[in-house]
Amino acid sequence: MITFSRRVIAVCVLAAALTACGASAGPAARPPAPAPSPAVPSAPPTLAAGPAGLTPVFEHGPRAAGKVVALTFDADMTADQGPRAAAGEHFDHPRLIGTLRALKVPATVFMTGRWAEEYPDQARAIGRDPLFEVANHSYSHYAFTADCYGLPTVPKERMRADVERAYQAFRAVGVPDPMPYFRFPGGCYDRRALQALTPAGVTAVQWDVVGGDAFATDADAVARQVLDGVRPGSVVVLHCTRSAAPTTEKAVRSIVPELRRQGYRFVKVSELIGAANGRG
Repeated sequence: MITFSRRVIAVCVLAAALTACGASAGPAARPPAPAPSPAVPSAPPTLAAGPAGLTPVFEHGPRAAGKVVALTFDADMTADQGPRAAAGEHFDHPRLIGTLRALKVPATVFMTGRWAEEYPDQARAIGRDPLFEVANHSYSHYAFTADCYGLPTVPKERMRADVERAYQAFRAVGVPDPMPYFRFPGGCYDRRALQALTPAGVTAVQWDVVGGDAFATDADAVARQVLDGVRPGSVVVLHCTRSAAPTTEKAVRSIVPELRRQGYRFVKVSELIGAANGRG
């Protein structure tokens, strides 16, 4: 009888313990929700290949997409100008970049690979500043056609390599994510050049407003030429080289407030290309 009572008590104690465990555990824990996937940045907008698969050429944005304008600056330095830089010639223009920052003007800088190598700190700073985007202006700043302002000429079989060498130079100095946009040195190109660059996957970017600042000495004349030429969607070509375009910074200080007074908004080339693709 005592043994039976002890068994009953033991069963009751075990049951109570199990009940207590169940009560303390509560409902089964749900598995943690998966962490949200990190946002994948979209690829920069480009144009579809032209006829026969040729490199596409972009000159300006949609005229009906509002009063927007892209200021672009060519950071020119040819492959053989190293001795001139060593002798003290300035192919950079930090004051111009500082003025664009002070005025909060987005811009696209078409940079040669040789310029990036000569001024790595400036190239890196421009490339990492969200106000700007860096695009390709070739490595050597040699012409891609004959008879182009006296520039030496790149053979057709080396054109793609010259463009890719510029991208290599950008990466070497720490420019993150240079844009898949290319500007021909001197703006000179032909069908052979467009065909040679097709495998590079770039959009060639020209312009519809010539600033006329190269070797200019009258900043007011440069400003007037830009202001007279700008239309909605315009791409303006200027230069980021002290020795070859010494008046550009002063001209920009006139151009920017006047265009803003007229209701224009400054954008990068990528925004204009996106608008042309219906993405902007």
